Amino acid sequence: MRRLFAGLTAVSVLAAATACGSSGDSGGSDGSGSSGGATEIKVGLIPIVDVAPLYLGQQKGFFEEQGLKLSFSSAQGGAAIVPGVVSGQFQFGFSNMTSLLIAQSNDVPVKAVANGIASTGEVGGDFEALTVKGDSPLKSPKELEGKKVAINTLKNINETAVRASVRKAGGDPDEVELVELAFDQMPAALDAGRIDAAMVVEPALATIKSQGGREIASPMIDIAPKLTVAMYFTSAEYAQEHPEVVKKFQAATAESLAYADAHPDEVREIVTTYTKIPADVLAKVTLPKWPAEPDRAGVEELARLGEADGLFKRTPNLDELLP
Repeated sequence: MRRLFAGLTAVSVLAAATACGSSGDSGGSDGSGSSGGATEIKVGLIPIVDVAPLYLGQQKGFFEEQGLKLSFSSAQGGAAIVPGVVSGQFQFGFSNMTSLLIAQSNDVPVKAVANGIASTGEVGGDFEALTVKGDSPLKSPKELEGKKVAINTLKNINETAVRASVRKAGGDPDEVELVELAFDQMPAALDAGRIDAAMVVEPALATIKSQGGREIASPMIDIAPKLTVAMYFTSAEYAQEHPEVVKKFQAATAESLAYADAHPDEVREIVTTYTKIPADVLAKVTLPKWPAEPDRAGVEELARLGEADGLFKRTPNLDELLP
């Protein structure tokens, strides 16, 4: 679980998740074959709320209408998904933007092709938050100097986000002690006082709130008001060799994102089919936004902050990475 947001996101670590069944051997050297006239493609996903639109799109027939048959493979994060896409094990994958920026800066041939998730843009009403115990004296990220703050993965998107909040509040992010801890372990660690604050995403955020915890910042929003947190991507080679499949995937994904954004109840319902999150917990979860297009300005700011924090081997080329 501890690398989950390094591939996502975003987003939202869920407790133990079940892997979704594969549609079997797709045949073909590129991993995409045909079945009854449909092109079969394998997609590497993290089993979290963020990817619900693809499951809904498959269920509603949006991909079938484009002549695509999706096969989902579950992974814990980008550590498995990025190399899986580049090697051709998957034709498409899901990853948070910082992981994609890091890959691109290291000359890993990845190409973002469709939007994934975005912040809600509502401070105190996002799917992520910097949290403290209810009785904590801490009220501002500036007060985290000298304190122990949990993030799920060092040197990735959540570190950039926490540092952005501390900096915006007038503090020195270099004085904050960041420790790596899995999202699902953060509520108990915070409640027990082993950490002073936790940067969490849903459903851990809902759990902390149920324990009386409170938010002191919405770090993703501190980077950009409606930050694109994650996207779907493919390899540069696959995009070049199969442009029509990429276009069809983009079209079906866009339709799926719009549907998910407009039908939150169906999102919560379908999440129970590929995770083990109880329905009563899902009912309290704040869903991310699923806009059709990425927020270029937000990604530029994320890249700027990541570079300032020393995350990249060289400056990422957004023109090569983004669609």
